[in-house]
Amino acid sequence: MSVITPELLVRFDVPGPRYTSYPTADRFVDAFGEADYIQALAHRQTGAVGKQPPLSLYLHIPFCESLCYYCACNKIITKHKEQAATYLHYLNKELALHTRHLGRGQAVSQLHLGGGTPTFLSDAQLRQLMAMLREHFAFVPGGEYSVEVDPRTVDESRLAVLAELGFNRLSLGVQDFDPDVQKAVHRIQPAEQVFQLVAAARRLGFESVNVDLIYGLPLQTPESFERTLAQVNQLRPDRIALYAYAHLPERFKPQRRIHAHELPSAAGKVAMLSRSLDALTDAGYVYIGMDHFALPEDSLSVAKRQGRLHRNFQGYSTQADCDLIALGVSSIGRVGATYSQNAKTMAEYADLLDQGRFPVVRGLSLTRDDLIRRSIIMALMCQGHLQYESINLAWLVDFKTVFDAELRQLEAMQSQGLVQLSDSGIQVTPMGWFFVRGVAMVFDRYVQKDRDRSRFSKII
Repeated sequence: MSVITPELLVRFDVPGPRYTSYPTADRFVDAFGEADYIQALAHRQTGAVGKQPPLSLYLHIPFCESLCYYCACNKIITKHKEQAATYLHYLNKELALHTRHLGRGQAVSQLHLGGGTPTFLSDAQLRQLMAMLREHFAFVPGGEYSVEVDPRTVDESRLAVLAELGFNRLSLGVQDFDPDVQKAVHRIQPAEQVFQLVAAARRLGFESVNVDLIYGLPLQTPESFERTLAQVNQLRPDRIALYAYAHLPERFKPQRRIHAHELPSAAGKVAMLSRSLDALTDAGYVYIGMDHFALPEDSLSVAKRQGRLHRNFQGYSTQADCDLIALGVSSIGRVGATYSQNAKTMAEYADLLDQGRFPVVRGLSLTRDDLIRRSIIMALMCQGHLQYESINLAWLVDFKTVFDAELRQLEAMQSQGLVQLSDSGIQVTPMGWFFVRGVAMVFDRYVQKDRDRSRFSKII
């Protein structure tokens, strides 16, 4: 029997933010700039009581050797490896600016290299990058240090270098194993290649291997994607990220190479998601939430059972809420009650650093209302429940009075079986957990004011 039927998906899945932050990045403003970011760094230095919590680092490596047609990431398509050397030069400048304001040796418990293709960097360049980071920061034992890997750019010897450098988690971009789909999106990588890499990662002692999948790609059918799911279950990665493809060629030029008539129908996408939920849960994976699945013994599943889930710009995480320093072109970070984003083009990024300035070009300083609503949304998204008293005590408000309109909206969701309301709090039901984004949206005042959700995708 299906965990979530196509009928339920059609009824309850609505377009909206993914809430890797609140407010979401589309609310950032150009008025937020370098001075605001420097002030946020200063507040971190002066505002901590006792020992400062460790930092999280995100580095964006924008280079790719070839173009994947579905991609909506900020990237630079090139085969010229010398561009990476120039990029590392500017990353080092950005690191030096942070050291000037934060001091050397700040503790780091989480690192993620994303892209683009981080493994575009040569082994020597990866060693140079990690040496640069260790010069400025102190990586704590037992932290989560992950890197996104394009299976076409690595072999076992390259994985050994990543392990040597301290990475303990890998994220492999698979998307789909079907050869026809791979050809349609210009990303051909045989399944055998991925299986060999995962086996090598196990031998090398990586703590966790994640596989990314995308449904809704051209030439996919529910039956073909079921075959991919069967292969993934055989592969048995520790974590699986299952994303829906959103076809927005007017915003993302690479997608213009995808033939719209080859895309699956809405009903086909619904069927793919429904079958995916069945296949992965039947194989023993725990549905963490939104687009994340994990084996029961994985730390993400343990965190969910223990009520310790968190959510950041990379999705669900076991790491406690902490400041995120973002480095590189287009990177988004969070320090204190602010969000910031770097320049999106290499030219602007380099120009600002050549001037001795942080490359921050937009962001947001959160209001008290933003912070209260963020705590509510993250509690619902991560723990699936909320106690009114916790908000009352933390923010000195009366929840039922302040959020009376939102509670009335939730009454309709209660009648639909998505939440349970009591005198003391809100509980997301097991069925509601599959549609938790819609529950969280009730408390998003920006979405409530702006009912045009065309800029967001559905889960399906």
